[in-house]
Amino acid sequence: MLPTVLRCRALGESVERIQLDLIIPTGKREGHSPSVASSYRPLADHEKAQAYPEAVEAAQAEFTALRQRSATTPISA
Repeated sequence: MLPTVLRCRALGESVERIQLDLIIPTGKREGHSPSVASSYRPLADHEKAQAYPEAVEAAQAEFTALRQRSATTPISA
């Protein structure tokens, strides 16, 4: 959804207009358009990632470390 929203925004379309052209592919609302809020959310996340690349990189590194740690920790019964 994000690439479509970014491309349309670059062409000057409003999120409200873009949202009407989007279709949810799976799940409970399959075949319907997402809400306007659901269309804004990926834009906000993308803007944060662009504004704070160091924070995104640090969060990804921390997540990877947590996954590695949990993979090596034995599960007690």
